[in-house]
Amino acid sequence: MSDQPRVLYQKKDHVARVTINRPAVLNALDLRTHQELAEIWDDVERDDDVRVAVLTGAGDRAFSVGQDLKERAGLDAAGTPPSTFGSRDQPGWPRLTERFDLSKPVVARVDGYALGGGLELVLACDVVIASYRSVFGLPEAQLGLVPGAGGVFRLIRQLPQKIAMGALLTGRRISATTLHMHGLINELVSVDLLDDRVDGWVADLVASAPLSVRAIKEAALRSVDMPLREAFTATYHWEQQRRHSRDAVEGPRAFAEKRTPRWSGC
Repeated sequence: MSDQPRVLYQKKDHVARVTINRPAVLNALDLRTHQELAEIWDDVERDDDVRVAVLTGAGDRAFSVGQDLKERAGLDAAGTPPSTFGSRDQPGWPRLTERFDLSKPVVARVDGYALGGGLELVLACDVVIASYRSVFGLPEAQLGLVPGAGGVFRLIRQLPQKIAMGALLTGRRISATTLHMHGLINELVSVDLLDDRVDGWVADLVASAPLSVRAIKEAALRSVDMPLREAFTATYHWEQQRRHSRDAVEGPRAFAEKRTPRWSGC
């Protein structure tokens, strides 16, 4: 079992499918898992044929329950310094939660538990599709830890303040229905429809112009804390690429010719 990959990675039809592959421990994230994920995110960004990534967990019990606490206890016993906010100087850095320049959209397919670092991965994704039976939470306060992979910073930005603070300070779990009601989940479905709905979102993302998607993601996330005037005048790398691309001409031409556009990503 130890020789098997912690993460499964497949690429087909412009889609990268990334599956945390530790179902026996509810897809807990040990250091080796983080190392494998880092290599995968490097490849997702580098491969221009990939237009969207889907992140999920193996099995039907959990997306991920976050940090492997048994491994953490062993590290503590060995005298390894406790972790804090961020993953710099740790295996797998930068992790998805700190890849602020990842230009490809990431869709989270969530079924089951998304706790601790699992929820932090969800918060770092661009689109979230979840089953009704999914359960979310950041239990770190109950464990003498902090949600150091961005949970503290993202939850307070993505949920109303009182909802976020209640979850952060108590470690109470949050239902999928509550997160959907507050806009953190794009679509909430029965488990038998989960893959079909994920595929629908993926198909729409793949059909969109890849450089437009990258430009829009970069501009949206970089500008979210900017004054509006600055957002209009800032320079965005992927917008410069899109503006001078063949695809910027192909879209209007295809519309005028009443045909499906043929995106080159160039």
